[in-house]
Amino acid sequence: MPALSIVVPVYNEEKGVPLFLDTMTSVLATVTADYEIIFCADPCTDKTEEIIAARHQEDARVKLLRFSRRFGQPAATWAGLSFASGDAVIVIDCDMQDPPELIPEMVRIWREEEYKVVIPQRRSRKGENYIRLFIVYIAYWFINKTATVTIPRNAGDFRLLDRRVVDELLRLREGHGFLRGLTAVVGFKTKLLPFDRAARAEGKSKYNQLVGSILIGFNGIIAFSGTLLRYTGIAGIVLAMFSALSAACLIVAKLSGFYDFAIGLPTLGVLFLFLTGCHFMALGILGAYIGRIYDEVKMRPRFIVEYALGLTDKDARQ
Repeated sequence: MPALSIVVPVYNEEKGVPLFLDTMTSVLATVTADYEIIFCADPCTDKTEEIIAARHQEDARVKLLRFSRRFGQPAATWAGLSFASGDAVIVIDCDMQDPPELIPEMVRIWREEEYKVVIPQRRSRKGENYIRLFIVYIAYWFINKTATVTIPRNAGDFRLLDRRVVDELLRLREGHGFLRGLTAVVGFKTKLLPFDRAARAEGKSKYNQLVGSILIGFNGIIAFSGTLLRYTGIAGIVLAMFSALSAACLIVAKLSGFYDFAIGLPTLGVLFLFLTGCHFMALGILGAYIGRIYDEVKMRPRFIVEYALGLTDKDARQ
């Protein structure tokens, strides 16, 4: 049987880790005995790291990467991919919303149907508020309308990646590891596996439902398309035309006596407000792209490992 690597980004999940490990080891026992579970932890303030360390003493296949500071989930996932040694790598959260029970079917599709990427796609999303669902819908709609690659809707980072796909991903030098988009960038034969997403099993999410969704969505938009830059020019043209139309309406209203006002003041007010808004919008979009360029040219490491259990620097594939 092929070797599997399970990559699990975690942060303050002391309530969820035991249930996740019990379920995961039970599921993996039906697939292969040659596996590793790599927890990628930002510095935790609870007992998450101690629980993982205790399980590592019991089972050397449970491993841990602990970072020097909080780098965030995308960087943690990238670190797991860098250290994973399996013929296939599965990225999954430990909150049990992405069910480990799907893994046998994902492995079967990978081995028997020869798909390089298997992505579970959510049919329903329990435990998520409507504001976040709306933001997610708009973000995916806009990304897929403008991006050069197609990113599957209603799919998170939970996925199976063939070793060839992982190696190609690690060749990419982008600092912002938006896995959903970068998987689409490298391509390969992909299959979607529909499932119903359950509510969180234990604890509370450390992910900001509103701000986090907006940041991830915006990251996906500017990372895979320059469309916003073109839209800025279009918006400027539209606002200029609207300003001209507003000026014409004001002239007609004045000459017809429909409305009496001091000459020039309404026109100046309308033009000032709309053109100022256009300028700030353009500057904001340009700033986002320039900021991304600034981050990339610094070439800072995506993550820094403070210590590891069951892994060494020789295991990393940089």
